[in-house]
Amino acid sequence: MDLLDFDQAEMYFDEPISLEVKHLVEMAAANYGSDDGELMLLRANFIAPQHLVVLVALYRYYFYQHRLEDALLVGESTLAVVGRRLEFPDTWAYLREANLGAGVMRSMGLVRFYLMVLKATGYINLRLGNFDTGQAMLEKLVELDSHDRMGGKALLEVLQQSMINEIK
Repeated sequence: MDLLDFDQAEMYFDEPISLEVKHLVEMAAANYGSDDGELMLLRANFIAPQHLVVLVALYRYYFYQHRLEDALLVGESTLAVVGRRLEFPDTWAYLREANLGAGVMRSMGLVRFYLMVLKATGYINLRLGNFDTGQAMLEKLVELDSHDRMGGKALLEVLQQSMINEIK
């Protein structure tokens, strides 16, 4: 399976969204960095807590505000939401290639999205000093993405090099 095959793959932003939630996300973008912007995203999340556009907007808001703990919580929540839709195991650690294959039959776009969120969440764990968890998440990504379409190997190499440099 080629994770870069976008033919007929639905993307997370193709999912229908209510006008109210769409308006809140747009207004949050227009008010980026203000308390109002965050409140609009939180309201959108209250109305549509499992909508991927809302989760991505909230994640990006926290990530770019350098609120990594909050971004991590949203990333973990997103893994759970997408994992349930794909009928994946409850935790990423138990995910196997067979699960991906079954997930692709449901939605190639969601499988790719899940793997991107796994990568992002692993990266945030590393940034927060949760090295064991971050490394394990990236190793799981590389195990599942044998052609490295998601770019997990580069992050693992940077982590391994920094560990070598610490030892020296």
